[in-house]
Amino acid sequence: MQTDTYYAATAPRLTFAPLTGSICDVEVAVLGGGFAGLATARGLQERGITSVAVLETQTIGHGASGRNGGFVFGGYSRDAADLVRDLGLPQAREVYACSRDAVALIRSRIERHAIDCERTKGGALLLNWFRHSARAERQLRDQARWLRENFGVVWDEIQPAQVRQWLDTDRYGGALLERDAFHFHPLKYALGLARVFEQAGGQVHEHSPVTAIDRSAAGGFLLRTAQGASIRAAQVVVAGGAYLQTLLPALTGARLPIATYVIATEPLPAELRPIHTTAALYDNRFAFDYYRALVDQRLLWGGRISIRQREPARIAELLKADMLKVFPQLAAVRIEHAWGGLMSYARHKMPQIGQLFPGLWFAQAFGGHGVAPTTAAGEWLAEAISGRADLPAALQRYGLTPVFGRAGLLAAQASYSWAELRDVLRERLPG
Repeated sequence: MQTDTYYAATAPRLTFAPLTGSICDVEVAVLGGGFAGLATARGLQERGITSVAVLETQTIGHGASGRNGGFVFGGYSRDAADLVRDLGLPQAREVYACSRDAVALIRSRIERHAIDCERTKGGALLLNWFRHSARAERQLRDQARWLRENFGVVWDEIQPAQVRQWLDTDRYGGALLERDAFHFHPLKYALGLARVFEQAGGQVHEHSPVTAIDRSAAGGFLLRTAQGASIRAAQVVVAGGAYLQTLLPALTGARLPIATYVIATEPLPAELRPIHTTAALYDNRFAFDYYRALVDQRLLWGGRISIRQREPARIAELLKADMLKVFPQLAAVRIEHAWGGLMSYARHKMPQIGQLFPGLWFAQAFGGHGVAPTTAAGEWLAEAISGRADLPAALQRYGLTPVFGRAGLLAAQASYSWAELRDVLRERLPG
């Protein structure tokens, strides 16, 4: 079994030179070469701000952006009904619509710039794990109706018989299909967007960890890297996610680094391919499975939520066991890639986007639902930095809430474990 990610093994070998020496001023320096940083950098270019540099500590897409499940769909980690309770219906509609606009923008960038990232149409299928529960089936139908009535989002109701035609399993009941969604190779997209940004005149520097951000007496900021290089910027965007270290304690103290796990099988022969739809798939438990068929006939499978980072062999063991609960016929299939890593979460389950002080912006805590919201964040920040619009007022509701370090991680694990136990009990006592 290979211990690198499937994405790293199949992505082009693009490299971007480290920052060296002292170079001229830039208008904006972006710290972080993941989706949020790249979306902000490209959004600035599209608004006429071309003097932009992206500084990445590792490589482009190193963190969650380059190793996630590859689902691209609307919404946030925080439930839409909770958004309404937090913000009221008008503001909640606006915030949710921004995530759907981000899906369209990602699609447009892929098409406009011919980014080869294996974009697969077909939507995202939310499956009812609690197949014997009439209540769970009603909840799916109610969810579809609520989204349609309140957010104008149309999810198709899929009957259990149709689910069984699409999937070789009797694990599920009915489902909801979000047709506007798609899935892709996230690392290829990140690398492609970085190349588009660079070809349009932007600077991309890998292996350039920023160790100091000093406010300049003349205005702006002086950034220094671990290698002794420096760059001056009028404004700075920090988008380091779960891998941001101690550079800015106000940010690291407000997000939880949570581990997630993914595997990819060997290519499956035709008689063993259990998926007969191009949709991406996930279920309605708290710690749900998410999976999809890849273009080379492998099955990619992700799931589980934990504060623990695990070794690839253990990840493969755990997730294959989960896969066999749905597709027991795959028992003899080899797992060829297994990986894990960190995503950043806030206690309120919404992205944290704003300014620490004038000119120093941040974007983090996109949780397990970050592909579209990172792009929305890039648009919000690009609008604000370019002076076209203020950040949405609704974002102020979701600030830098302290997570209390190790105690916060332990509390999060306890909350996750309790939610998983509730799902087990719900399955055993259907109603």
